[in-house]
Amino acid sequence: MDIVTAIILGIVEGVTEFLPVSSTGHLILATELLGFRAEDWAIFNIAIQPGAILAIVALYWRTFLAVAKGLLSWEANSVAFVRNLLLAFFPAVILGLAFGDQIDALLENAVVVAWALIAGGIAILIVERLAKTDNVLGISGVSIGQSIKIGLVQCIAMIPGVSRSGATIMGAMSFGIDRRTAADFSFFLALPTLSGATVLQLYKHRDMVTAGDLELIAIGALVSFVVALIVVKAFMAVVTRYGFGPFAWYRIVAGSAALVWLKTR
Repeated sequence: MDIVTAIILGIVEGVTEFLPVSSTGHLILATELLGFRAEDWAIFNIAIQPGAILAIVALYWRTFLAVAKGLLSWEANSVAFVRNLLLAFFPAVILGLAFGDQIDALLENAVVVAWALIAGGIAILIVERLAKTDNVLGISGVSIGQSIKIGLVQCIAMIPGVSRSGATIMGAMSFGIDRRTAADFSFFLALPTLSGATVLQLYKHRDMVTAGDLELIAIGALVSFVVALIVVKAFMAVVTRYGFGPFAWYRIVAGSAALVWLKTR
């Protein structure tokens, strides 16, 4: 049963990590739906994130290679690319280290997830309607100030159900960045952010992780990798044609249904 659960949660992680719907929130709700206590699978849910991260590396390997080559010659666009991602990453590091215990407690609260899904859906609809964006010409074209502000907005996603990708994409659009660049920035920012969160959680709870847990984590990560490969491509196609509205309405419906279920179970 643990293997089946690991596969199911791996699918949920792969589908939701890069969509503005909150992967952590969905993993918490999925765990509850499967009849397990969310706190028992909290470490697992974070530890399988590298699978989804590797999907971004596989899909954008040419970009990573170009940036690496550019850094060797200190090419301006490559330096700006890395600088912007690091600036956006640091606020999460500071708050994660300062409030780690409080964040861990929220990972056990499915009701918080449900309300956050609804609130996030409403926020997406507002940003989609009101945001005025310009063509920024890629991540290297994002300003230092915009990068820092995106990093600050990303910290809101420490509340499960908010959505890291949703916060960063909507935040970037609110700061005048076009939809495509905002999505790309969110994808690439996931690498240091999710990697850091995974390393921190595994280190903090290293005494609780067994060899069997590592096997389940490997299975979940592999499944999330394969699923994320498919989902990221489909996501960009949907966003290009329909915007983020469908995800906003999904969040509102899913959060409302989760609240009803949590109250009546």
